[in-house]
Amino acid sequence: MFTKHIVGQYKTPLPGIRMKTLCYGERTLMTEFVLEQGRTLPIHSHPYEQTGYLVKGHMRLRIGSEEHEATPGDSWCIAAGVEHGARILEDSVAVEVFSPVRQDYLPPSSQS
Repeated sequence: MFTKHIVGQYKTPLPGIRMKTLCYGERTLMTEFVLEQGRTLPIHSHPYEQTGYLVKGHMRLRIGSEEHEATPGDSWCIAAGVEHGARILEDSVAVEVFSPVRQDYLPPSSQS
């Protein structure tokens, strides 16, 4: 699959948090998150492995019982089932890959 950049088409799962699925295959799905300063991603867990990269901004990322100051260029991998969340300290952009594919993140035209 090849996906051209399209302006817009973001979902807003939480106030100040926008997301867009960029590309997906049989086993992975890549998503861009645009995060507003001062927002919080609540502590949660899910059955997906999640690998991320901070493109711009600054956030405090909690993975399990550890907290990390994430700045541009930092990356992370969160095992399936591990609690995690974040506080957004500056407007930020993160790209994350989920495995297996999150059906709830697929574009409406691809969901079965």
